[in-house]
Amino acid sequence: MTPVQVLQLIKTKKIEYVDCRFMDFPGTWQHVMYPAHELVQESFSEGFGFDGSAVRGWEAINEGDKIIVPVSETAQIDPFIKAKTLAMIGDVKDPVTKKRFSRDPRSVARKAEAYLEDSGIADEARFGPELEFFVFDKARFDQGINFGVYEMDSVEGVWNRGKDVEGNRGYQVRQNEGYFPCGPTDTLIDMRCEMVSMLEDAGIGVSEHHHEVATGGQAEIDLVAKGLTDMADALMFVKYYIKSIAASHGKTATFMPKPLFGDNGSGMHTHLSLWKNGEPLMGGNHYAGLSKVGLYAIGGILKHAGSLCAFTNPTTNSYKRLVPGYEAPVNVTYSSRNRTSAIRIPQYSQDASKRRLEFRCPDSSCNPYLAFAATTMAMIDGIENRIEPGEPMDKPMESLLPEEQMMIDQVPRDLSDALTALENDYEYLLKGNVFTEDVIRYWVKYKREMEIGALSTRPHPYEFCMYYDI
Repeated sequence: MTPVQVLQLIKTKKIEYVDCRFMDFPGTWQHVMYPAHELVQESFSEGFGFDGSAVRGWEAINEGDKIIVPVSETAQIDPFIKAKTLAMIGDVKDPVTKKRFSRDPRSVARKAEAYLEDSGIADEARFGPELEFFVFDKARFDQGINFGVYEMDSVEGVWNRGKDVEGNRGYQVRQNEGYFPCGPTDTLIDMRCEMVSMLEDAGIGVSEHHHEVATGGQAEIDLVAKGLTDMADALMFVKYYIKSIAASHGKTATFMPKPLFGDNGSGMHTHLSLWKNGEPLMGGNHYAGLSKVGLYAIGGILKHAGSLCAFTNPTTNSYKRLVPGYEAPVNVTYSSRNRTSAIRIPQYSQDASKRRLEFRCPDSSCNPYLAFAATTMAMIDGIENRIEPGEPMDKPMESLLPEEQMMIDQVPRDLSDALTALENDYEYLLKGNVFTEDVIRYWVKYKREMEIGALSTRPHPYEFCMYYDI
């Protein structure tokens, strides 16, 4: 909608509040609400002032005053807040210069789109994520000076098969066998349908949904591709809707990549394509129906896979998923068949206009603005420098000799390795001032101090199993 249409909607729907939302640096939505009468035509250029000094990742910035400028195109009536509320994503800017705030993730995404167009390669990068998540009946976790505990529970969890628990009907999903079961084993059908209907009503296209491989309520909702920033915006609404609908059913949804031990984790396989003047650029007559542009884009992603993981898999928990087994995409290779490769070329259709790459490493704990922007920059680098991706890996890994397996690069083993890779490989991200030195440095600093450091100094429950009687 245009600003004029937004203001008209507020009148006709008798909207009471305007809820402006933005991303903190790590990737969680924040918001501030205003009485609807405070939103006027000038608000879409002048914005609303707020103190950003306490926002995660912005603490070191001396100038705490910021303005949030609502983006009319993102307006959605919020179906969960009791008071009639119109939600809009906002751009965060400096109140004096009116320039975009460099640590606002949405600013990075917008700059990546502009740089892609300026490059002449394409005028649009489209992203289509497959969003995996868990819906549990209960989640409890805490750590103190003398204890550490977590427990996830689901009536469909295989661990409840022999227990006298409410709702146990004996249709639990077996470990690693949750892919596509019908009801009553799939207990989440109605809830997922509600989620999808609400997303489609909000203008967010869904291509399919289903139960995922893991026991304990793993689900997947696949989104119809959009442009970089539009999809990042949509993804934040999707996560908000999924969590809120689960809560309305007395359940809890999480996008944590690996909440269960010994079962599949949640990824966010992301379908990528480049377009120019409305024409697709990925289809051609090379391997798996790809064009040279498509192959060079793969080359860029594979070359920068380690540093990309710092943004596409940005949590310590991400690397509990990226381990061999469970179809985890741990190999820095590409293939039309091998699902352990970082990149797969789907073969569902031979239509050149539908040719795309499936980047399988990302998970939905990522900040989508930063992850999608970094991936776009890697593709641009591959195309501009004609980086060949090497030979595809179509053989199953288990069929290779040990010495052949050792020749294949793998994604980082943990978040620390990914951050080290980023420290050693970030020049491609600085082009066009898309990412700044400050953003890179502070991302590494924040992740090392606030996440890796915080985890490394705390005893782990399993350490007691291993060492208590030593």
